[in-house]
Amino acid sequence: MRCAFVTGSAGFIGYHLSSLLLSRGWRVVGLDCLSDYYDPELKRRRHAMLSEAGDFTAVIGDVSEPDLIKSLTAEHRPDAVIHLAAQAGVRHSIDAPRDYVQANLLGTFEVLEAARAHPPAHLLLASTSSTYGANTEMPYRETMKADTQMSFYAATKKANEVMAHSYAHLYQLPTTMFRFFTVYGPWGRPDMALFKFTRSILKGDPIDVYNHGRMRRDFTYVTDLVQGIADLIDIPPGNTPVSAHDSLSPVAPHRIVNIGNGEAIELSRFIDAIETATGKPAIRNLMDMQPGDVPATWADTTLLTDLLGYPLARTRVEDGVQAFVDWYRSEYGG
Repeated sequence: MRCAFVTGSAGFIGYHLSSLLLSRGWRVVGLDCLSDYYDPELKRRRHAMLSEAGDFTAVIGDVSEPDLIKSLTAEHRPDAVIHLAAQAGVRHSIDAPRDYVQANLLGTFEVLEAARAHPPAHLLLASTSSTYGANTEMPYRETMKADTQMSFYAATKKANEVMAHSYAHLYQLPTTMFRFFTVYGPWGRPDMALFKFTRSILKGDPIDVYNHGRMRRDFTYVTDLVQGIADLIDIPPGNTPVSAHDSLSPVAPHRIVNIGNGEAIELSRFIDAIETATGKPAIRNLMDMQPGDVPATWADTTLLTDLLGYPLARTRVEDGVQAFVDWYRSEYGG
């Protein structure tokens, strides 16, 4: 039985990925600190469901704790290490930048050191579409220059990409960096727009709509995303590009891959979908764009298709939002 070591296993994406791997017969060791950035009870429930779903070992600990991950990988010898743990949130990074240094920089350093000491067959790490920063050419391609990050959160994730590249070069660690686009779905984070909008609309409270609803995002349904991650585990970077679109480094087994829906959708349409799913109108408080935010994101997923040999599933926003609202009502009422 193959073993996957997943950091951030009680998080939104970590939970869905771990669940998928368990369903495919993997043994999963999950590390999470159950931080209070949002309700830890939600995270504990995710871990509990994973424990019931298969061969899952939950470890409660901080990724930035010196040598913790090294000791866990020495014990479990995972075939794949998937690093999803991070301090997320563009806006929170303005108020609490030190949290991002601790979790995103030091935490990733500990993952890299563990992989150097006990190399997995494939090291996979989460990055973000926010690394594209001020780029205005759409859709975003992995081979674009990405040096104009607009938030400290994005800056730390770009630093993770560069850190991982250096380790891939120095120690020949096959490494894939995922640039995630706006991920949503059941069991999502309470600090994200879909959760907050749904809660407010069901209560009849107004919602803050930035950039007057003209923001465009590549909304990516979580089960589509984790299928892409899981299927790429067995496609580690080597020495030869798979196509002209490949972001493979010329000096390291290191690759950056977009995972998105491949469509830029206006925030106003996203809110329309929530109104339809809830059966209630939104009271829209139209506002200017916040510092650190970008007006649009849109993934070119050509490389992902080239690697997988098939196009990733693309759940329609209306269907994905309906699934989230159904889950929200089952958990919280309304």
